[in-house]
Amino acid sequence: MIDSNPPLLNHYGALLRNSAEPQKAKSSNGQDNTVVECELPLIDLNGLKSCNVSERLACTAAICKAASEWGFFQVINHGINPDLLRNMREEQMKLFRVPFEKKVTCGLLNNPYRWGTPSATSSNHFSWSEAFHIPLTMISEAACWGEFNTLRYYLSQYYTLVLT
Repeated sequence: MIDSNPPLLNHYGALLRNSAEPQKAKSSNGQDNTVVECELPLIDLNGLKSCNVSERLACTAAICKAASEWGFFQVINHGINPDLLRNMREEQMKLFRVPFEKKVTCGLLNNPYRWGTPSATSSNHFSWSEAFHIPLTMISEAACWGEFNTLRYYLSQYYTLVLT
């Protein structure tokens, strides 16, 4: 196991071993839950800035359709500097590569680190994930970030751009 990964197998191993569920899970309506890889909708936000009303309406309609059919989508021409996004992503990746024990005990922002699904009662109920919840109100509090101050810097820049 990679040192930075949470101990999901240790925590949920018994749940997986004792699972009487078939390998290929079915949803409650009997449909196959096989994951299919597909392309997310890509929305060009330049349409929202267009002087042409029909282009603005088409962009708005594309956003509504993607949101209702997918729940989320990718956007381009959003005005956020690609270098800022790349730097922020690199710092986030550094944070997730930190050894698990350190992530749990580092005190970053009063320990916003979460992993797995504590309430899982079957293998279909838990998520093999980890996350840091960072409240926007705490971005400017440098003392809360410790060695992750560079991430704070980029998140703060992003937050400022999004608000303007």
